[in-house]
Amino acid sequence: MSEDRDIEADISEAEAERPGIWALALPSILGNLSYTIVGVVQTIFIAELGTEGLAAVGAGQRIFFAMQAILMAVSAGTTALVARAWGAGDYSEASRVTMASLVLGATMSAGMAVLGILFAHPVAGVFGLDPETQSMASLNIQWLSAFNVVFAGTFILSAALRASGDAWTPLVMSIGVNILNVPLLYAFLFGKWGMPELGVAGAAVAAGISFTIGTGVLLVMWIKQKFRVKHVGGGWWRRERLRALLNIGLPAAVEQGVFQLGFFIFLMLIGNYYGTEAFAAYNIGVNILAVCMTVGFGFSIAGSTLVGQNLGANDHEAAARSGWKSLLYAVISMGSLGVLIMIFADEIATRILGDEPLTITYTVQFIYMLGAMMPLLAVDFAIGGALRGAGDTRFPLIATILGLLVMRCGLAGIATYMGLPVVYVYASLIGDYVLKSVLLVWRFYRGKWKTLVPSDSIGVGNA
Repeated sequence: MSEDRDIEADISEAEAERPGIWALALPSILGNLSYTIVGVVQTIFIAELGTEGLAAVGAGQRIFFAMQAILMAVSAGTTALVARAWGAGDYSEASRVTMASLVLGATMSAGMAVLGILFAHPVAGVFGLDPETQSMASLNIQWLSAFNVVFAGTFILSAALRASGDAWTPLVMSIGVNILNVPLLYAFLFGKWGMPELGVAGAAVAAGISFTIGTGVLLVMWIKQKFRVKHVGGGWWRRERLRALLNIGLPAAVEQGVFQLGFFIFLMLIGNYYGTEAFAAYNIGVNILAVCMTVGFGFSIAGSTLVGQNLGANDHEAAARSGWKSLLYAVISMGSLGVLIMIFADEIATRILGDEPLTITYTVQFIYMLGAMMPLLAVDFAIGGALRGAGDTRFPLIATILGLLVMRCGLAGIATYMGLPVVYVYASLIGDYVLKSVLLVWRFYRGKWKTLVPSDSIGVGNA
């Protein structure tokens, strides 16, 4: 109990106040923008290795994102429970949730790392890539898997800090990690400065080393009680707390699994029926438009944090206003950036790819499709984030099944079966985002999420 009193004493009245949307969104946007810039730099560097290298990195990242489904699930529970505890003024509970989430996430990530290392090559083969590209992709997956626990530490601790209202510490960490990442990327890709020339795998090694340093710094500062969410030595292993994490996280895990399955099917159709150029174009287009999604992720974090904190304070109307405001800002900013990138799509693709006319054509076609969908994708980020912040992770799962698996994959399968050009496969994402945005807005408007998770079910106020 003395530890609880120490934690409460360390939280000032100013820290306890709920921040505004921009106070959370802006540092999150800037932090993720730093990752996006590194992603663009990585794409430019790997383009020197040819279309095969770009396709290999795209395939490797897709497998790695699938492995992160469990981590995303734990993070969803962390955000919802820490934000609600913080809004209720139970700062010691927020700290205990953080500790439980870190242990749970690290354990699950270690298990996924073993699977990723052992089964990287056969899994990379599902995309129908040529043998050389498949080999490069599998090596990339194995190296990413080796650092999986490190990624978990950064991901979950950053989620807990943002849920408490501290979005600036994760920003500083992300900037530091990415400053380290760029020279390491150059060194390991091309064998510079005495480093081994690892090719595509060098991208994973560079990311792993930089995140290892960043996570180490975060953990040391956390253990030394430098953050508002404190390190606790005991009292965190509680059945009700873990059950609450899993109750919120399990649907999020299934959603991520469905999400990755849908993308697997979608990319399998492209890779197997339209070739390496079309496959690479998809991943290049996503990287180019990642700046728009970076903005959306910032408003997703802001919405989920403020909805959770306001629900913890039993202010349902403020929670609803937070969600709608996040949506408005996300639609305006993502839509504007999407239009701007569409205008310069040809110039951007040519600058990155150089003399790859077919890949450039496919990339521009995809940018037009996804760029036009940015306002609808903003709904997915902002309202989806708000629902998850309230602990409503089951409905976003339903929306993802209907939008991605049924609509997008169904339409892509029909286009492939009919032998239509790949642009029609890219266009199937329009049906996905239209359906999903309608479902999510309807759910948020109905307001059932306001009372879906009672405060006494998440450990608030309990030791």
